[in-house]
Amino acid sequence: MYLYIEGGDLIQDERTDEEQYELFMERINNGEKIEPNDWMPDDYRNALIRLISMHGMSEIMGALPEKEWTPKAPSLKRKLAIMAKVQDEMGHGQLLLRVAEDLQKPNGISRKEMMEGLLDGKIKFHNVFHMKTKSWADAAIIAWLVDGAAIITQTNMLNASYGPYQRALQRICAEEVFHAQHGEALVMALANGTKEQRDMLQEALSRWWESLVMFFGPPTPKVTGSSRQDIMIKYKIRVNNNEELRQAFFDKYIPRIKALGLELPDKTIAFNEETNEWTYEQPDWEQFKQTINNNGPRSKARLKLRQIAYDNGSWVRRALAHQPEAVV
Repeated sequence: MYLYIEGGDLIQDERTDEEQYELFMERINNGEKIEPNDWMPDDYRNALIRLISMHGMSEIMGALPEKEWTPKAPSLKRKLAIMAKVQDEMGHGQLLLRVAEDLQKPNGISRKEMMEGLLDGKIKFHNVFHMKTKSWADAAIIAWLVDGAAIITQTNMLNASYGPYQRALQRICAEEVFHAQHGEALVMALANGTKEQRDMLQEALSRWWESLVMFFGPPTPKVTGSSRQDIMIKYKIRVNNNEELRQAFFDKYIPRIKALGLELPDKTIAFNEETNEWTYEQPDWEQFKQTINNNGPRSKARLKLRQIAYDNGSWVRRALAHQPEAVV
């Protein structure tokens, strides 16, 4: 038996778990959107919580590599553009954490608890945001290729079965398109600049390439239904698997990279006309696991920065909770 609210009235639902599940699958197969108060299977809820909390934290932590270059931007115009982008990413994170809050049962979980989950390693953030930045060209590669990869991932979920996430993605993807255009403008300026600027761009691309290949996660296991991505495809949260998304990224960006006269650091990459796929050398997936478990090149430093910001904002959280000791 389940209780739910409809039109302000408490309704008793006598359907069994099996009947609820059948109705749930019928709804998503018909293209209906699931809302926070609707019945949903535990594995659906858990998959969404894991995905959306990680996505939200990745937006917040993803602003940090570019934030490092805001004071060093080569002009006022570039500084204003990258500051606006950092602000957008933080806003995306806050929006997604609010979506994740509504999924937690029975008593909910706050953004405060999710932030603490990030800081103690329970909630992960994307592998690319654990990487070091070395030059202004890193800001260009992040905005062009990292955000480009993010757009491919997020548009794959633009029709997600969970309504609040699908609606949030509509706004986020629209803004990410502007971010990628900002990145393309930076790349074009460097590619058409001096030899030093072109060399800087090539060096940044070479450093970031393996992380970009890893961006979409390991290839789909051969046993169907054995992975988290299979669950999300089954429940119509996403459409394509990791390898399909990676191939879409290659299709879109490898020709553009080559058109700029830049070299891919992976000499094995080639297009197979028979399979209509790109072949490439598999990256070190053990390194990927280490990175997302906060053992990447800049994991500790960026988490420490996030911890400092969290501690410095504690008085605001106390004030909002009406705690008298917050008043100064």
